[in-house]
Order: sequence, then C-alpha cells, then structure tokens
Amino acid sequence: MKVVIADDEPLARERLRALLAEHAGVEIVAEADNGLSALQACAEFRPDLVLLDIAMPGVDGLEAARHLTAFDPRPAVVFCTAYDEHALSAFDAAAIDYLMKPVRAERLSIALERARTFIAGRETQGPALPGRTPRSHLCARMRGSLRLIPVEDVHYLQAEEKYVVVHHARGEDLIEESLRSLEDEFNGRFVRIHRNCLVARHEITELKRIGDGRVQAVLRHGKEPLEVSRRCVAGLRDTVKNL
Repeated sequence: MKVVIADDEPLARERLRALLAEHAGVEIVAEADNGLSALQACAEFRPDLVLLDIAMPGVDGLEAARHLTAFDPRPAVVFCTAYDEHALSAFDAAAIDYLMKPVRAERLSIALERARTFIAGRETQGPALPGRTPRSHLCARMRGSLRLIPVEDVHYLQAEEKYVVVHHARGEDLIEESLRSLEDEFNGRFVRIHRNCLVARHEITELKRIGDGRVQAVLRHGKEPLEVSRRCVAGLRDTVKNL
C-alpha cells in the first residue's frame, strides 16, 4: 500500500512514520506540509492512501480531499486531526476514517484495514459525490503537474469534447470535470448560457441581439461575446436585470 502523509507539523508526520513502520507492505512514498503539496504528491506518486491533516496553510485538508475525489485512481483518505468539529465535513469529502491526534496505533490499524477494503473495491466504485461545501479552487492537471485556479478568478467554463476549458484571469486551463457537476457544486455563482457554457454571474454586463436574431452575452473580461442558446435567454435576462 502506497501512502502519502500530509501534515504541517513535523512531529505529527514523524509519529505517523513510526506507526506505519510497524505494518508490513506499507510504503510511504511522499510527505507534504500543505494541501497543494499533498495534491502534487498524489498526482506524481498515485498513492493508495492519504493520511491528511485538516488545518494546514493555503489549501486545507478538507479542500484537498474534495479534489482527490476526482483523481483516477482515487486514493483512500483518512483525516488525522486534533479537532473533532470537522468530522461531518470530512465524511462529506468522502473520507473513509477520521483519527484524532495523537493518533493511536490501534486506531491507525483499523484505518489501514478500511483503506485495504476501499482499495479492493475501488474498481467497482463510481466517482465520489462532491462534498456539500463548494471548493475555493479548481484543479487543472497537466503532465503530472497541478495548477489550482481560484474560483473567484474564473470568467467562464466551456465544454470541449471530454474536457472543460476554464477561462480565468491568468489564461486558460483544462479540467476533467463535467459542466453539470460544476453547475451543481457552484449553484448561483455560474449561470448557464448554452448547453456547453457556464459564465460567472458577475461577468455578464449585457445581452445583445445580433442581426440574424441570435443573442450574445457580453462579458466584463471576455475578448468577444458568447452565444446564448434560445432556451437560456429568458432566464439570463432576469439575471442581467438583477445584477
């Protein structure tokens, strides 16, 4: 079993290393001290299990876990934290266990067994349901590297074949998520203007009708207007009036 340890406290990582050393067949492939480094390690080493702290600088453990639900293969996630108030959010993020610090050897053994069960059934599992709390970033993965895109910087999202192109303040990136799942997760932040396009609500400045009767949405930061499908026009007019 390949394991990534993610915790911003060196002593906590050291304790987990010592406890894991007692288990045959467990290999620690990477350690990380923040959520972004944990995601990068997972993209590189494709672990079976991530032991994940929650309170970390930058991208915290809960958000990192929500991103990990989209990884293929999806690793098992076990939270190791000093705080019990995050338990519900942890399981919303598809964690398989929740350990309190200082982590006890017997509880870690139980978590490892749960991870083995998860791994054994991974081939038959569908994608995890996203947590109820929307992410603050989208995660683009290209050639083994990661880029986190703040959701507040996203101008619009456009489906192209099996990818979604994220048009944002610093350029464009591809993500492997569906427009439907993004629309559901970020309900209210993005509005659908076409079956293949979601636009950040605050980006729409006006709707304009062009000569052949089609309607286009003019964006605050768009290089050119985007086509609006006929079925979306009425709802978008109400959106523009309320901006």
